[in-house]
Amino acid sequence: MKKVAMFFLCLLILILPSQVSAQRKVPILIYHSIDEFKGHGAKELYVTPKNFEKQMIYLKDHGFTLLTFDRWQDIDKVNKPIFITFDDGYKNNLNAFDIFQKLKTDRFKPSGTIFVIADFIGRSNRLSKSDLKMMADSGIISIQSHTATHPYLTKINNYEYELKESKDKIQKITGKPVNVLAYPYGNFNNKVVAETKKYYLFGLTTTPELFSEKGKKDELYLLPRIYINYSTTLDEFAKIVEGE
Repeated sequence: MKKVAMFFLCLLILILPSQVSAQRKVPILIYHSIDEFKGHGAKELYVTPKNFEKQMIYLKDHGFTLLTFDRWQDIDKVNKPIFITFDDGYKNNLNAFDIFQKLKTDRFKPSGTIFVIADFIGRSNRLSKSDLKMMADSGIISIQSHTATHPYLTKINNYEYELKESKDKIQKITGKPVNVLAYPYGNFNNKVVAETKKYYLFGLTTTPELFSEKGKKDELYLLPRIYINYSTTLDEFAKIVEGE
C-alpha cells in the first residue's frame, strides 16, 4: 500500500509543475512616453518619470524578474516574470533607461524592450542611432521593430519594406538580433501574422490581458499587452501585474 501511495505522490510531483507553468500568467506592459506631460500629444500615453520609478520599485520590492524576449524561454524558470515594453522610440525613453540604471543591483537587473519605428530614428523627438546603440550595448534595453513607417498593417501591401527593411535597418544600428515586432495600433489579421512569421519570432498586440500559454495556433504572434497610462495609480499598477 505504501508503494502505491509513494508512486502516486511521485506522479503528482511530476505532473503539477507542468500544469502550474501552463497556467502561469505573465504581464507584458506597454508604455510610450516617460516624461512630464507638457500639452503635446495624448496625455494618457505619458507616464511621469516619478511614477515610472515608483512602479519599477514596486516590481523590485515584490520579487519580479524583468525579461526581454530573447529570454522568453525563462518565463517558466524565474520568479514572477514580466516584460516592460515601450512603443514608438521616443527620445524620452532615455528617462526609463536612466531609472533602470539607478535601480540596478546584484539581485535586481531591470530590462526592457523599445519598439522603434525605423524610418523615424533620429527625428528631434525620437531616439538617435547613437542612443539605440548605447542602450543595446548596455544589455539593459533590447531594441526591436515597430515597422518602418507605423502603418495599419491590415491595409498595406509592402510588407517586405515595413517588416524586413525595418528589421535590417535596426540590426545594422545595434548589431543585435531583431526578432520581435509590435503591430502598430495593435492592428493585425491572418495575413499580417503570416507575413510577420517570415521575419520574426514574436508578434505583439494590444489585446489587454496577461499572457498565459494556451497552446493555440500562432500564440507567439498574438501576445497580449496591457497599457500603463498617465492616470494609472500605483494600486492599479499592482493589481495589473499581480493579475488581480
